[in-house]
Amino acid sequence: MNHWLTAPILIPLLGGVLQIFMSYAPMQLRRTLALGTTVMMLVAAVVLLGLADDGAYRMYAFGNWQPPFGIVLVLDRLAALMLMVTAVLALFCHIYSICKTDTQGPHFHTLFLFQLAGLNIAFLTGDLFNLFVAFEILLIASYGLLLHGGGTTRTVPGLHYVVLNLIGSALFLISVGMIYSVTGTLNMSDLAVQVPKISSEELPLVKAGGMLLLVVFGLKAAILPLCFWLPRAYASATAPVAALFAVMTKVGIYAILRVYTLIFGDDAGELANLGMDWIFPFALITLTVGVIGLLGSRTLKTLIAWQVIISVGTLLAAIGLNTSAGTSAALFYLINTTWVVGGLFLVVDLVSNQRGSASDKIVTAPRMRNRGLLGTLFFLGATANAGLPPLSGFFAKLLILQAVTPGIEMAFLWSIILIGGFFTLIAYSHAGSIVFWRNNEGHIESDSKLTLPVTASATALIGLSIVIVALAGPISRYTDATAAQLHNPAGYIEILQMPVITEGE
Repeated sequence: MNHWLTAPILIPLLGGVLQIFMSYAPMQLRRTLALGTTVMMLVAAVVLLGLADDGAYRMYAFGNWQPPFGIVLVLDRLAALMLMVTAVLALFCHIYSICKTDTQGPHFHTLFLFQLAGLNIAFLTGDLFNLFVAFEILLIASYGLLLHGGGTTRTVPGLHYVVLNLIGSALFLISVGMIYSVTGTLNMSDLAVQVPKISSEELPLVKAGGMLLLVVFGLKAAILPLCFWLPRAYASATAPVAALFAVMTKVGIYAILRVYTLIFGDDAGELANLGMDWIFPFALITLTVGVIGLLGSRTLKTLIAWQVIISVGTLLAAIGLNTSAGTSAALFYLINTTWVVGGLFLVVDLVSNQRGSASDKIVTAPRMRNRGLLGTLFFLGATANAGLPPLSGFFAKLLILQAVTPGIEMAFLWSIILIGGFFTLIAYSHAGSIVFWRNNEGHIESDSKLTLPVTASATALIGLSIVIVALAGPISRYTDATAAQLHNPAGYIEILQMPVITEGE
């Protein structure tokens, strides 16, 4: 069964290569094969989620090279959860894209599948250098996806995105070089063993490398002050790309969770909990700035892009508590916000297509053709994001509030999340009332009609907020077990001693 660990990587990778050779094939055939690839990736994610649910760690070493020298994939609950969240989001984004979005530029499906391969490598790799490789694969693909469709509106935000991430990649290489120069390894489980043994003379170099690595992950996650590139970049991207990018910031958050609970966790000696004191206050400031940006948004796409910043701040605030309860609540919230924000990007695009010259601007315009359906979807997404009952956002934020112990942290966290949620509700109410209800006389004459694929994709992602509520018990139990596994990394470290298995069991 260990061969299944390669499936989420090989399926989109081979699918992307196949799309290159099929560049002159009929679009309908390319679409069919691309969607089939995404469906197979979802099936692989479901299988791995089932395997990881027993709490055991599984390792796959390419070429039968024993760690720490070889390329190692590791499956645990967290990796399986991230694979599942990504696969579900990717499927609906891919379905949405087949309604002419994929024809706005060349190689859309190739870039989309390579992006998924990079994301899955990041979630499964057990090596810091291969995490860097995964970042480069997904970033190179994201550069093309961000500029997909052309137009000057995407050029400047795209350039900012490329430059900042190139700087982040350079810093990533420098940081892993600093760590490797002292420890002689970049295998994560091996680093967890070596870091507590570092001498006092070499400690500053590893500490500097670890803090620099935190800055890189903070850039990927878009934490303040490294977040101002995101709203314009996401707002200018095509709808399925922006929706898929809802999981991009979660890669940085995943990396923080993985590295700073395993390598720099409680058992890291003098480097224990490195940088964790900084995460909580910066997360709260990020959340606050996100709410301010939300209130000042002039377009619906920008509004949802600032919601991504809010979700980053909320996630990292829970993670910054550095407790199992906080981590579990963060993971529950991660599932909710990734799918709902992705769905809102799709809904906003449908709204924009039906408003003529008004597009997604928060201004009055003639009534849309499908105001009732689109207004309902926007309302449900806004309710989930604002954290109102009975949708999943309420339960996710409630778990975060319950995770903090009484004290100064509780005062700050409760105040900012509750006040921020109130102003988030105001921002969504203001935008929704203007766009959907304060209409001018007449109707917009638009050729843009809702088709089944785009309607089903947007409805499914928003509707998942209801599914999460229905499955809140099992999901909460899974996130609790995942958090416990993360905060007790002994099992992950022990896989270093396991025999490499490359043959089928």
